[in-house]
Amino acid sequence: MRRFLLALILLGLAVGTSARAEETKDQRDARMRWWREAKFGLFIHWGVYAVPAGTYKGEQIKGIGEWIMRNAQIPVSEYRAYAKQLNPVKYDPESWAKLAKQAGMKYIVITSKHHDGFALFPSDVTNWDVADATPYGKDLIGPLAEAARRQGLKFGLYYSQAQDWTHPGGAKSRLKEGEAWDELHKGSFDEYLTNIAAPQTREILTRYKPDILWWDTPTWMNAERAAPLHALIELRPGLITNNRLGGGYRGDTETPEQFVPATGFPGRDWETCMTMNDTWGFKSYDQNWKSTEVLIRNLVDIVSKGGNYLLNVGPTAEGEIPQPSIERLQQIGAWMKVNQEAIYGTTASPFHRLNWGRCTKKVGSGGATLYLHVFDWPADGRLEVPGLRNQVAQARLLATGAAVRTKAQNGSVFLTLPKVAPDPIASVVILEVRGPLDVQRILPKALSDGRINLDAEQGDIHNSLRAHARLEGKGASARVARWDNPETRVSWDFEAPKAGRYLVRADVSGNGGGKLKLELGKEAVAAVVPTGSGERTVDLGVVTVPAAGPQKLELRPETEGWQPVELYKVVLVPES
Repeated sequence: MRRFLLALILLGLAVGTSARAEETKDQRDARMRWWREAKFGLFIHWGVYAVPAGTYKGEQIKGIGEWIMRNAQIPVSEYRAYAKQLNPVKYDPESWAKLAKQAGMKYIVITSKHHDGFALFPSDVTNWDVADATPYGKDLIGPLAEAARRQGLKFGLYYSQAQDWTHPGGAKSRLKEGEAWDELHKGSFDEYLTNIAAPQTREILTRYKPDILWWDTPTWMNAERAAPLHALIELRPGLITNNRLGGGYRGDTETPEQFVPATGFPGRDWETCMTMNDTWGFKSYDQNWKSTEVLIRNLVDIVSKGGNYLLNVGPTAEGEIPQPSIERLQQIGAWMKVNQEAIYGTTASPFHRLNWGRCTKKVGSGGATLYLHVFDWPADGRLEVPGLRNQVAQARLLATGAAVRTKAQNGSVFLTLPKVAPDPIASVVILEVRGPLDVQRILPKALSDGRINLDAEQGDIHNSLRAHARLEGKGASARVARWDNPETRVSWDFEAPKAGRYLVRADVSGNGGGKLKLELGKEAVAAVVPTGSGERTVDLGVVTVPAAGPQKLELRPETEGWQPVELYKVVLVPES
């Protein structure tokens, strides 16, 4: 009878999905407005996995902390026993919310249920939850939701709808449907969705009324399985969802994980989620903390490309946020207190690339405000804003209000800055410009001998979740470093003087290499980076430029056999 009633409820909700489907652009913009202005949020991964804290039977388990059950293939009965040690008596939701606000964050998203299937709230459909399985015995979600709202923060819930390593039938990552490492896993995935995922989604939406629902990992999901879950979002008008439900549902936001997309997601709202160290859930021995400089510059980089930054903390089993996380959030907050105007409510940079930093902007009816985030303060005080053709109404330092002299020259604007940067991590210069933005993109062009030099600094590095290549060094020493994963590709836009054939030559270093493709327009040419030693120049192959004007060249490695290599530059040499 309970399943029959649930089916009727879901059927009724499915009829209601047309409201979201028929949403106008103005309605969507109104719904997304607060999120687009917020820019910065706190992610919290917390659960039973904080008890083993990365160690099982005396062995430090590789991988992220919250995946210890899967990575160590811990039997269900053994993993359930950890819940008896989850007693977060030091949990202080008010201090967590205040810390987020102090850091300059505008919203919080916490794991209501992760892949281990454990719910941080009292659930009516299972006893694998904080109320029934732990000595703490109380709701962990409700108090944080209330605290966040008292601090003026929006509140979101993460929910692992498909992967569930405890309840029978739940999806098991990297296993086929029906497979398991424990007999207790076995069951119907569809029954799991009906009996656990759907009613729990309903519970968290109706009980906590979140502003965000953050689905995760659509393993084994298809359109038929996703539809009832998607229908439930109508319980919360105004709810913002991400793209991880599955079944073809794209949600409201893209969710690049642990990397910043080179050019953002034009036309889509997006949010990079990222850890402060190497794990989401608490691991006692992971001390590989990112510096405050890296975290602040990540925030600026993401916002300059039109995205939001969801930065994670992993509390302990006692309910404490690790001190290194607290320190970094406080330091970010100090920077935000001075520079928040250049973050909140801004939109993406009008410049494709600025070698000295990043830019965010606000556009008004009579002109625009450009916020220049200077990472590399010029020693001679001269800073070029390339291709900016607008008239500058005024320029000043955000931190001090001191005026900055500007001069238009050769299609760019040049600034005269003081010798000392207001902030060693990122100093903001405000440019007020008149009229519609007029920025000309300056592309690499051919030299007098016809060669086209494409330096590492001019390239776009396209990473993925598992790829972490990055630009290191400046000027002649700049290189694409840590290119150890073939999922990384590198591209350059350039200006071709004419159609023709070009030999592609690359300066590389390191012992690695492998096969890749040179892609230019519709052409894909097979190439090889020979293995070797030290710095060397290699010929990759010949490509055809179809016409004069803007072109894009991309280096795309093949998976098999790729080994770490560093890339300094690519040169296109015209065939005589």
